This record gives sequence, C-alpha cells and structure tokens, in this order.
Amino acid sequence: MQQTDQNTLHERKNENGAGNGKAKKAKSHRGLIATLWTVFALGVIGVFFFLFLVYNGVIGYMPPVEELKNPTDRFASVLYSADGKEIGRYFVGTGNRVYADFDEVSPHVIDALISTEDVRFEEHSGIDMRGLGRVLFKTVLMGNKNAGGGSTLTQQLAKQLYSPSSSGFLSRAMQKPIEWMIAVKLERYYSKEEIIKMYLNQFDFLYNAVGIKSAAHVYFGKAPKDLKIEEAATLVGMVKNPSYYNPVRQNERTRQRRNVVLAQMEKAGKITKAELDSLSALPLTLDFNRVDAKDGIAPYFREELRRMLRAHKPERQNYRSWETQKYVDDSIAWETNPLFGWIEKNPKPDGSKYDIYTDGLKIYTTIDTRMQAYAEEAVAEHLGGYLQPAFFREKRGTRGAPYTSDRAELSEIRRNHLIRNAMKNTDRYRTMVKAGASREEIDRAFNTAREMKVFTYHGSVDTVMTPLDSVLYQKMFLRTGFMAMDPLNGHIKAYVGGPDFGYFQYDMVSTGRRQIGSTVKPFLYTYAMEEGFTPCDEFSNTQPVITDESGRVWAPRNAGSARVGEMVNLRWALTNSNNWISARLISQLSPPSLVRTMHNFGITADLPPVMSLCLGPADVSVKEMVTAYSAFANNGMRVDPMFVTAIADNNGNIISEFSPRHTEVISEKAYYRILSMLLNVVNEGTAHRVRSRYGLTAEMGGKTGTTNYNADGWFMGFTPQLVAGTWVGGEERFIHFNTMAYGQGAAMALPIYGRFMKKVYADKSLNYSQSARFDFPAGVDLCEKEFYGYYDEEVDADNNAEDTSMEGVFD
Repeated sequence: MQQTDQNTLHERKNENGAGNGKAKKAKSHRGLIATLWTVFALGVIGVFFFLFLVYNGVIGYMPPVEELKNPTDRFASVLYSADGKEIGRYFVGTGNRVYADFDEVSPHVIDALISTEDVRFEEHSGIDMRGLGRVLFKTVLMGNKNAGGGSTLTQQLAKQLYSPSSSGFLSRAMQKPIEWMIAVKLERYYSKEEIIKMYLNQFDFLYNAVGIKSAAHVYFGKAPKDLKIEEAATLVGMVKNPSYYNPVRQNERTRQRRNVVLAQMEKAGKITKAELDSLSALPLTLDFNRVDAKDGIAPYFREELRRMLRAHKPERQNYRSWETQKYVDDSIAWETNPLFGWIEKNPKPDGSKYDIYTDGLKIYTTIDTRMQAYAEEAVAEHLGGYLQPAFFREKRGTRGAPYTSDRAELSEIRRNHLIRNAMKNTDRYRTMVKAGASREEIDRAFNTAREMKVFTYHGSVDTVMTPLDSVLYQKMFLRTGFMAMDPLNGHIKAYVGGPDFGYFQYDMVSTGRRQIGSTVKPFLYTYAMEEGFTPCDEFSNTQPVITDESGRVWAPRNAGSARVGEMVNLRWALTNSNNWISARLISQLSPPSLVRTMHNFGITADLPPVMSLCLGPADVSVKEMVTAYSAFANNGMRVDPMFVTAIADNNGNIISEFSPRHTEVISEKAYYRILSMLLNVVNEGTAHRVRSRYGLTAEMGGKTGTTNYNADGWFMGFTPQLVAGTWVGGEERFIHFNTMAYGQGAAMALPIYGRFMKKVYADKSLNYSQSARFDFPAGVDLCEKEFYGYYDEEVDADNNAEDTSMEGVFD
C-alpha cells in the first residue's frame, strides 16, 4: 500500500513535470510567434516608413511637385507645307517626338496597351498589389519566367520620365521603390487618360520614332488615329522590347509578338475570337518612313530655314576674313527679315528662348509639296538623265578630269593645288592631321583603295576606290540651284539646292554665289528704260572699243554673228543677248547707277562699278536673282522671299505671323517696255526652247545666261503667277563643258525650268493656268505697233540647234 502511494506520488510528480514542460514550451512558442509578429509589424512599419521617406524625397530622388504636375515635355518641331503636309522635323538625337492628344490616338492602341501591359489599369492607384504578389510567388518563388511583370503603366511612365539608368546593386534596388512612389504621385495629379497620353508620347519606338505619333508615321505612314487593330497591336508589342521586336529587322518575330497582343485583347474582351483568328493570320506589312534630317522632301529648304531661325545678330568678329559678303547678307537679313534670328527676337513669356529641337513648334512653310516634288524630279531627270551622262562622256579619258584640260585656263600647278585643298576639306584628312599623321602617311592613305559608298543618280552604290579618286569622283557631278516663287506674295513654292542633299549639302540657292552672265542684262535695260531709252532705239551692231574710267581699253566679245554691221534696236539686242549693244548702252549710262539699280532689285553683292558689269561678272545667288526677277512679273514691285507664314507653339497658339514685303523698283512706263522685251526673249530669242522643246504656250518672259568657258549656265523665267530661276555648273569654275552645245544656259539650266513648268501646268490640282496674261494698259507707248514679234518656227528651230549662236557671254 505504501509502495503504491509512493508510485502514485512519483507518477504525479512526473505528470506535473511534464505539464510544466509543456507549459514552458507553449509559452516559448507564443513568445516566438509574438516576436515574429513584432518583427513583421516592425518590418511593415519600416517598409512604410521607408516608402514614406522615399515619397517625401528624404531617401533617393523625388521630382519636385511642380515638375510632377508639369513634366518637362520635349517635342520635335514640325514643319508643314502650304498644302497641309508634314515635310520635316527639327530634333536632336532620339528627340523625334511629336505631341499627340488622347483623342488623336486610335482606341485600338489604348485597348491593346491596357490589355497587354496593365489589365487592371483602371482599378489601381499606381501600384498593382495583385501583380506584385504574382511576381513574388510565381516568378521569384516558383521560378516561372512567363508569369509576367508587376510594373503598371504608371510605373513604366515614372521610369520613362524620371528614372536615370542605374548601375550597381544598391542603385538598382532603390530604383523600384522610387518608381512606385512617383507612380503614386502621378496617379494623384493626373487622370487615367492623361497618364495613357503621357506614356504614349514618351515611348521610344526606335528609328527616331519617339511617341505614338512619330511611330505611326515611321512604321505605317499614317496618323495614330488611323491605325488599324493589327497595326496598333504591332506597336504595343514593341513596348516589351523594341530592339528585340523590331518590325523592320525581325518581321516574323514581331508578327508573333503582335499575335500575343491580339490574344491578350481577345482575353480582355476587346476583340472577338473571330477577329483574333483573322487578324493573327495577316502578314506584318509596313509602310516604313525613315526619319532623318537628310531625308524627305525639300531638305535644302529645311536646312536654310533652320539656319535662319537660329541665327544670331551678326558680329564682324564672328565671320572669317573671306566671309565679308556673308556678314553683309546676314546683317541686312537681321534688320529686314523677321524670320532671320527669330529665336533671338522672340523670347517666351518667361523670358527664356525657344528651342526648335525640344519645344514642339509648329512651323507653317510656303513650300507646296507637289511643286517641290516636280522641281526635284526636273533636276533629277535633266541632270541625271541627260546632262551628267554627257559630262561623263566628255571627260572620260581626259587627263586632269573633271577639271578643264585647257592649260591656258588652268595650269597643272593650280589644278594640283585645288585637289590638295579638296583633300584638306575631307573628314579623313582632318582626322589624320588631328592624330598627328605626317604628310607622307596622309598621301599614302588617300592613295590606298578601300570599300566605300558613292553617289549615283540611281542610288548609292558600294565600290572600291582610293579616297583621292572618290574626291575627284564627287567633283565630277554637276551642281544646281532651283527656286520657284509666287511673285505676288513671295511664297517660295519649290527649292532645290543641289542634286542630292545626302552627298552635296552646299546650298546653291541661298549660300552659293556664281557669276550671272547675261541674266544681268534686264537690269541694264530697265535702267536704260528709266533713263528715257525705248525698245526701238537703235545702235550699231559692231564691236565697240571703250576706254573705261581707269583709262583701260575694253573691247568685249560677242558670241553671235547675226546682223553684224547693221543698225539694230534694243528689243532685238536683248532678245538675242547681244554683248556689243549692252556695252554701247552702258557707255552712254553710268556703271555706279547700274550698281544702284541692281541693289534696288534686291541684289546685295558687292558690285564693282565698272563697264563690264553690264555683261554679268558679279557673283549672285539664285535666291537673289529670283527676288530681283519678281519685279518683272509683278508690275515693277519686287517681293522678298517668304519661307514661313506662321509659327505656333506646341498647343497650336500662333506666336508669329509673317507678311509679304514689297519694294517698288520699276516705274510704270519703264515696266511695260522691259516686260515686252523679256516676253520677246522667250517668244523669239535665246529662251525659245521653252516653247519649241517643252510645248509651253503660257505668256512668259525670261533670260538665259552663260559665263566665260561655259562655267555657269542660268535661266530666269516668269509668268504672271510664278517666277523661277535655275543655275547649273561645276563645284568650281574650272569644272565645265568644253563647248556651248551643252555648256550654255539654254542647254544646262533652261531644261530644268521647262520640265518643271510642264509638270506644274499638267497638275490640275494646282491653280496655275497657261491662259494667264500680263495686263498691258490701253494706249501704252512701246515705240512699236506690236511687242510680240513675228516667229518663224522653221527658222527658229535651225537657230536653236545645240550650238546656237544667239547666247551671249561676257569678257
């Protein structure tokens, strides 16, 4: 019994001990759980406190509230033509971004974007907690790489707007929470539509296509509101990785990605299963339009306009010694042209300056895309299809080509000097000099053949040649300048500064100046008409021997032999571009007064007041010549060229408007006399090819011009509705045709005008008519019964053969 009690007592002690152990163990578990919950709570509090600090910018970078409310938007400026087409953009780097409002974007783009990138976009406030949970459990814990990402569209926008590229683990670790907090703030300040709009305006789709508007244009050649479902899905598919899903280089891969987007749209109920099946079967078809400053229509015009907009007030010390004329031109433009230096002259309301690369300006130009296309076609057809092949044939096998082989005109020493200077103007030469290469090393490099791309009128071609040969090959191509303008308001309708902007960027309309030859004679004859001469005044058609102001004897040459020794009137003399009569005329007038006359016509060149000025040795630009000849088409009123009619800000608010600027340069009496003579030049004279070869019946005046050795060919033409001028020649004056068959203005330059006008009149969408006429008042005294003159087509066809003798040259 006692033993039993002892056992019972022992068992009770054991039970009490076990109970105490369990109690202690339970207490320990409760303590651990409490500790874990405490740690978890502290962790949550810590995370929230950390995010609070990030939200308020204490930790990491947080943009100021003002910047979040008004993000810095950088948009390319867009140039529009007079007929409402986009013709180019000004941007730097990857800044080709053009603003698109929400209602300018196809709903298909919005549906595709939300369905693919953020299906709960309408539900969250910047952070998608379900998405983060999916990433944590499926992607991180379970290793499912196809589970999708957790970034919302708002977070992606925050990254685009404010996140710099991260380097290092700590930097990358900080980036996400910062993006989260920025996203939360963005959701606070913007509506869902505004966030979508900002996102689509920010994304870089490659190929200088930043933003949905640029992307729609680059890849599909249309506005974003016109995108089809499959096109919208293609662009949204690129959002995942534009380099990997590049539709230009990886068509099939991008098509498959497009189909994934379409499947997501079907899953989200945005398209039907039938639509998904039919759209997925479509090939991926692009209308690719690469955007580059050198590509597109009117590149010379766009570059000259850029120069004008960004010009600074001219200071002589900023110009080189040989740039005196440029300084003069820029100084005149600064004072008289509101577009020249527009950025400097028109500050923003806050006093800062506009930036044409980032402020998204809308620039409304005067260019007509149809007429510009016709001008570019005319240049390519005449130079590429006719004149350039003839030049190649003439120079083939000629020592020293493309330079003249006439050593009396160009010595071998001078030619070698010109070639050496051409080498020095190349990037290769400058790079080697900067690297410390010797002259022998440079010469060896320029005479070592290598692979390169060269220009042809049929496109760039790959070839192998030495850099020196490539320099000479480039010089083989004839250059040109062509500009057409409305003589009533100065609107420039077409502007071609060279054969190809990608290879020949020197602008021969505004920048280049060449001797004008006989195109100067209308200024001389206008001056004479103002002084009381009439078209029927007669002079002896014999070579004059004139002693100039310095006592030098001047006996100009004449190209033709028609009516030598006879008395001829001024109408006949100008019609046939007779040099002798021009010389006799200036000898009775005053060279300084001729200089003043030409300056009144808008020519800013430094003109020497000498007798020979009447035959055109002055260097003048095509733009100046077109400006001057506008007076002949517009009742004696010269009009300055207008590049732009208006400039608006990114929101479409007009900042500046531009108006025509007219100057009277010819009196009424003198105007009708000179007009009648210039009409006769086309009807009967050196410019008759306009009629005989191009079938143009419009009433038009004009003047051809050719300089010594055929170095420059000119044609100036005008109708009541349009004035145009064209020049053709070599890069240097020593590069030219040997004979007048190809080298005169009627053969080199006039055909570009003829082809252009023929295309313009054939386009019925343009308001140009061959029935337009100049208005001669009743009873005007032109010193003759008729001012048109009789035209014998058979005789004229003989006179205007390839080696026509009617064209004048100057000494």
